[in-house]
Amino acid sequence: MTSPLLSGYREVPHTADWELQVWAPDLSTLLEQAASGMYHLAGVKLNSYPRLNRRIELSYRDPEMLLIDFLTELVYLVDTEGIAFDEFELNLEGDRLIAELTGAPLASITKEVKAVTYHNLTIRITNRGMEANIVFDV
Repeated sequence: MTSPLLSGYREVPHTADWELQVWAPDLSTLLEQAASGMYHLAGVKLNSYPRLNRRIELSYRDPEMLLIDFLTELVYLVDTEGIAFDEFELNLEGDRLIAELTGAPLASITKEVKAVTYHNLTIRITNRGMEANIVFDV
C-alpha cells in the first residue's frame, strides 16, 4: 500500500468557475500547492529563460486572507507582467509572509483567472495537515 501524498492539489468539478482542493502539511506548502494548482488549471507554460526573481511581502490577519492575497498577487503578475513562477521559497514570520519566487515569462496560457474568491473558503486542519478548497472566477 502506498502512502498518501503529503501535499498536492486536484481540480474539483464546479458549475461555473474552477474549484481547486489543496492539501499540505503546513501553511507555506499549502500556499505553494495552491499557486501550482492555479497555474495548472490556467494552462500556464513558462519560457525556459530568462529566469526572473520576485520578492513578495504580505501581512495578514488569518490564513484564508493570506491564501487569497498571495494568489491574487500571482494573478496580478500574470496579467501585468506576463510572468509566473515555478520555484517558491516561502517564509512565515509572525503575521507576515516573505516570498522569494523564481519563474519566467509566459510561453502560453490557455485560460485567464479573473479573481480568486472567498466563496466557501476555509482552511481546515486534517490528519494530513491543512486543506482548503479555492474557487477561481474565470
